[in-house]
Amino acid sequence: MIYSDIKSFNKQFAWDRHIENARALKKFRNYIVIGMGGSHFAADLIKTWRPDFPVVVWSNYGLPPLARKGLKKSLVIATSYSGNTEETIDALELALKRKLNIAVIASGGKLIAMARKFGIPYVLVPSGIQPRAALGYLLVATLTVMGEKRALRGLRELAGTLRPGRYEQQGKSLARRLRRSVPVIYASPRNYSVAYNWKIRLNETGKIPAFYHLVPEMNHNEMIGFDVNRSTVSLSRRFHFIFLEDPDDDPRILKRMRVTRKLFAGRGFRSDAVPLRGRNVWEKVFSSIVLADWASYHVARQYHSEPEAVAMIEKFKKLIAKQ
Repeated sequence: MIYSDIKSFNKQFAWDRHIENARALKKFRNYIVIGMGGSHFAADLIKTWRPDFPVVVWSNYGLPPLARKGLKKSLVIATSYSGNTEETIDALELALKRKLNIAVIASGGKLIAMARKFGIPYVLVPSGIQPRAALGYLLVATLTVMGEKRALRGLRELAGTLRPGRYEQQGKSLARRLRRSVPVIYASPRNYSVAYNWKIRLNETGKIPAFYHLVPEMNHNEMIGFDVNRSTVSLSRRFHFIFLEDPDDDPRILKRMRVTRKLFAGRGFRSDAVPLRGRNVWEKVFSSIVLADWASYHVARQYHSEPEAVAMIEKFKKLIAKQ
C-alpha cells in the first residue's frame, strides 16, 4: 500500500479541504502547532517555506513555555493524524482549560470527538495511511486553518507538476549505495525539515538507524567524531553521508559541504550530494521528500522488511497503556 501512497502522493495537494465550525475560527498572526511524529512535519515545512513565519512547533506534553499573553494571542493548532496521540490530547485539554484559541486537524479519533463536543474549528483529513505518508493532507489542512491562500495556490500546482514516479529509479539507486550502512543526512538550517523528513522516512519506512545534523553547526562538533584512528575506524566506516545541497543556500554553507565531503572521502567514507531541485521552495522540498520516500522503500525491500509496519511503536503504545 505504501508503494501506491508514494506514487500518488502529488494528488494530496488537490484535496478539497473543508473547515468545520469555521465561524468560530478567527484570524491570527501567531500560531502554535502541537504535534508528534509525522503530525508536526507540516509546521516544520512552513518554516522552510518562510523562515520568518510566526509559528512555534511543540512536540511534548502540555503547552510551550510562553507568557500567558503570547498564548492568548496565538491560535493553538492541535494536530494528530490518528486523533489519538497522548501528548496532543494532553495539550488540547490544557488549552481548553486555559480558554485559548484552538483549531484541530486529525483523521478521526478523540481529537475530532473533542472538537465536535466543544465547537472547535477542525479539519478532517482523509484516513487510512501512515502519518508520514499523509504529509500533503496535513500541510494543506494546516495552511487552510492559517488562511495562507498564496501558499495553498503554490501547493495545488504540485498536484500537476510533481510526478513522484520519476524519482523511483534514483531512489532505488541510492538505496543500493546505502546497503550495509547507516545514513547521516546533512542540510542547511533552513532545510532542517527536509533533512529530518529524510531521517524519519529511513527510520520508519526503511527500518534502519538514520541520523541528521546541520551545516555549519556539525563542522564545530560532530565532524570530529569521524576523525578516525586505528582504534575507531571500524565505528565510522558504517556511516554513509547524504548532503542535501540547495542552490539557494548561503554559498558559504555549500562551500562547507564540499569541503566536508572532501575530508570524509580522504578518510575512506562514502557520501552522496543530493541537490534540491525545483522552480520554487515547495517543488524543491517535495521532490526531495519523494526521493527520500523511494530510497527508504527500497532500503526496506533490500533488508526484507515490511515498509509500512511500525511494530515497535505499536508495542510501545501497548506497554505505556499498561503502566
